[in-house]
Amino acid sequence: MRKQLCLTAFVTFTLVAGLAVFTSCRPKTASDRETAAKVDGQPIYRDQVERVYRSRQGASPEANSPEEAMSFKLNVLEELINNQILVEHASHAGISVSEAEVDNEVAKLQTPYSAEEFRKRLHDQGLEMEDLRRELRRNIIITKLINKEIVSNIKISDADIADYYERNKANFNVPETAYHLAQIEVTPVADPEVRNLKNDDAKTPAAAERKIQALYARLRAGDDFATVAQEYSEDARTASGGGDMGFIPVSALNSTPPLKQAVQALQVNQYTGIIRSSSGFHIIKLLGIEPAATHTLSEVRVQNAIRQTLKNEREQLLKAAYIETLRNRAKVENHLAEQIVKGQLSPPSAK
Repeated sequence: MRKQLCLTAFVTFTLVAGLAVFTSCRPKTASDRETAAKVDGQPIYRDQVERVYRSRQGASPEANSPEEAMSFKLNVLEELINNQILVEHASHAGISVSEAEVDNEVAKLQTPYSAEEFRKRLHDQGLEMEDLRRELRRNIIITKLINKEIVSNIKISDADIADYYERNKANFNVPETAYHLAQIEVTPVADPEVRNLKNDDAKTPAAAERKIQALYARLRAGDDFATVAQEYSEDARTASGGGDMGFIPVSALNSTPPLKQAVQALQVNQYTGIIRSSSGFHIIKLLGIEPAATHTLSEVRVQNAIRQTLKNEREQLLKAAYIETLRNRAKVENHLAEQIVKGQLSPPSAK
């Protein structure tokens, strides 16, 4: 299926950007840690929220007003609450993670850096290696839970595919050469619609540039393009499908000459360098080239493309509904929200 190219806004990266919504501080013996929320009696602390907030602001936290800052922190807390619920449910579902799996994730994070740079970045985040491993483990657990409970149960029938084709027939008429593209996108502004596996969103230009450089380094080190896109791309429409943008007609590239030039220089399965646009940064992979033609439902690749599109749509819907159903069963106390409503935390304190 052909889709129009969308070059949308970009997001921020820190060493533990992929962990941001799971980050927790090392336990303190003192009892002075302020509780931001409780999930089934288990506390989520205010310093955890603050750490994630700071990591997402990157090196340039200048843009937020006090009200915006507190709003971001409420969003961070919501993510922490949801992830705590998911981790608890995963334990009941018997999901486990091996040390080798954690080792592999640590190696991925270390790839763009020297050993000394990596230690410094951990230190800057207030993390020890044991903290990083613990949070990576939680990340893997949640991914496994979603795959087990949601992704593995999605079924697309032949009737579903035929119905989609009939409703979108015009999209399968290719009047001109089209490029089948995938992208990894990073934008320099906060975007609540970002839906990647790591819940990672760059929020400043500096953070966006750091993030795209790190992702490009991972690709050059051999990481799978689709996996990196699923985990970190900030294009909400394509991230879950490995960045797949569908077929883009050559005329649609005319408005972005640098992109057109870069794409036309690629061989199939090659990817571009980092492309800067008015909305942020992109890395584009050429998956195939489609000559002008009218494609029918009898073509296997048409069926496969429709199946993947429908699967992606259902996965996003089911994940959102699944988290809500689990949350309905949990006892959630959002103390931070209560304090704001009662006026105990005025916006200036959110700085």
